[in-house]
Amino acid sequence: MSEYGSRQVAAIAVLMALTETREEEARKKAEFARLGIKTAAVDLGGEFISSVKKFIERAIVAAKREGVIKETHSDEGAVAGAAREALSQISPKAIGFNVGGKMGIARYKDHISVAVFFGIGLLHLDEVAIGLGHRAVP
Repeated sequence: MSEYGSRQVAAIAVLMALTETREEEARKKAEFARLGIKTAAVDLGGEFISSVKKFIERAIVAAKREGVIKETHSDEGAVAGAAREALSQISPKAIGFNVGGKMGIARYKDHISVAVFFGIGLLHLDEVAIGLGHRAVP
């Protein structure tokens, strides 16, 4: 088995965020599981500022539900921190607008990455953005 570092785990989180269907998401999840990489993805949407807390909570819930993290303070904090970082990277574009898209989460050993892929905008006038956060946990 190969070893994967922060860059590879981050790239996998981005790939999970880019999946378009539940079938593709399940296929990628199984593919990465064979490599020893745990993944999760969750659809998100709403007015950006008022939804940030909800988005972070959903990342933690999805990561626990899919077995990416254990129910420990350090694991939950790592996902929350990485999700917060990913969301903060798109906030300059998203403040005052609705967002919709997906959050991908990946873990290999002590590396946890969270990526968000959002359409940002009003009606059909969308901007597109990706945010990425990484944390190391023991």
